[in-house]
Amino acid sequence: MPVNTYGQNEELSADTTEEQALAQEPIDETQSIFDDREQLKGFAEIYKQEPMGILLAMIKDETLDAYRAAAAVRVFRENYIDQVFLRDKVILEKTLLRRLARTDSPFLDVEVMHTLCLLNRYKYFNAMVPALIQKLDHYNSTVNELAYEGLKDITSREHTKAREARIVFNSLRKMMFLSRRKLANVKEPGRQLSQKLELLRWAIKILGTEELNRLPKEVIHLL
Repeated sequence: MPVNTYGQNEELSADTTEEQALAQEPIDETQSIFDDREQLKGFAEIYKQEPMGILLAMIKDETLDAYRAAAAVRVFRENYIDQVFLRDKVILEKTLLRRLARTDSPFLDVEVMHTLCLLNRYKYFNAMVPALIQKLDHYNSTVNELAYEGLKDITSREHTKAREARIVFNSLRKMMFLSRRKLANVKEPGRQLSQKLELLRWAIKILGTEELNRLPKEVIHLL
């Protein structure tokens, strides 16, 4: 499905829909300002009926705040990623890369990197997946969860290859070696470590158990 051109009235529909939804369900500002995940979910819910052209315009709009931009990217990925071809695909790639280069929002970072991987897996897996793996250590739990969900989505696709499993394995292996002293004292893995171990198991399942010999000994008992 090509990206349609759209008029001024259509461009206003996202803001109108958002205002109507917010009017119907007031937000407790003292609570929502600290709940990143709920804000992202809320805006994604508001935008889920928007057409492709409106979402693309929102993604291009660099004046849009990070929550709204991240939600627009998410909805675009969930609703339209399989409908973008040829010239429209190139335009979307350039738009996402420009947003990624200019944003300082980790929420938008994760949503864009996830989307690029699905848009052109062969081209972006090598760069974006290691970056998403690094986000697993982010201090913000919402960023951490978004990165993990993105990685699970990317690695669950049927066309996964050994080359991709190797990229995941090498990224995690490096992280494990850097934190091996801490790992030596771990009895029960916490949430972030459990996420890494699950991805590591996925990679080893594809590459073979001989890869265990390349991991620090402190990791083996955790697997």
